[in-house]
Amino acid sequence: MTPFRAIALLSAAAFGLSLASATAQDSAQDKTPSSPPPSQLIKKLNAYVGCINRLSERSYESRNRYFSWAKKTGPTGKERIIYGTYTIYDTSDCKKNVEKANALEPRDADLEAAASAYAEAVGTLEPLLKEADDYYEQENYKDDRMAKGKALHPRLVAAWDAFASADKKLRAGVEAIKDKQAAEQLAAIEAKEGRKVRYHVEALMIHAKRLLRAEDADKPDISAITAALGEYEAAVKAAEDASGKNGDAKLGSFFMNNAKSYLTSAKQLMRRIRDKVPYSQGDRMMLGGGGGWMVEGSPPRLLRDYNQLIESYNRGVTI
Repeated sequence: MTPFRAIALLSAAAFGLSLASATAQDSAQDKTPSSPPPSQLIKKLNAYVGCINRLSERSYESRNRYFSWAKKTGPTGKERIIYGTYTIYDTSDCKKNVEKANALEPRDADLEAAASAYAEAVGTLEPLLKEADDYYEQENYKDDRMAKGKALHPRLVAAWDAFASADKKLRAGVEAIKDKQAAEQLAAIEAKEGRKVRYHVEALMIHAKRLLRAEDADKPDISAITAALGEYEAAVKAAEDASGKNGDAKLGSFFMNNAKSYLTSAKQLMRRIRDKVPYSQGDRMMLGGGGGWMVEGSPPRLLRDYNQLIESYNRGVTI
């Protein structure tokens, strides 16, 4: 599932890292102005995730667009269609925020090194993509017989490879901390409140991430996917059943609709994997051209719906 891995990094990079702390959740739901500010760790992680959310998706999209028309060995000038590439957003804020975050407690040398490597890699990519975009947008390859395009190719590949490696390492470091935090937070909520709406929402988000990882494996295990799917579906039902009961908070339709859309997409992908259903020619064209989210039972569709679930969670889940 190589195409899914590439997008999932993006994705998983771009919206999949929800950094709502217990404090932030309390503030959003209880509306109590006396809640303490987020911890230093949360500030630190938020800076790293801010870089990922703003820059990773577009960086991967730029690579996907380039290789949708250029061969792995580089452009020749004889291509029927030449799309060029995409630029990315300004990276200077990411660099500044990483530098500040790296000085915060608790110190973590490996995570801080990963964040610095990310900022450096994406900072290198930004001007190079601008240079390439200008070249292709102005169709200068028609004047130099693709000479600059050929010269840019190895530089682009090296920059994308360095970025992908840095992005993967930073995600892994943040995710490891977030997994531990999520488990501790869930246990704390249960001890304080019991299994009410907030507990079920946090459990739902944990199972949503586990399901994404199961379907994002290099060698998908249908039994593991089926188990993760069952756990997530049960979590969705439990959250819906608890919503508004016994005076508890009521979940908003936006959040629940996204939770169910993700469930549907996960089931569709599971069936495609289980039944070995091939993609049609039209599906393959969309998957290769950036429209993969429109293909039912595809990794890009799953990732889009997971991203939307994360977005609705970050906005606030109750009404």
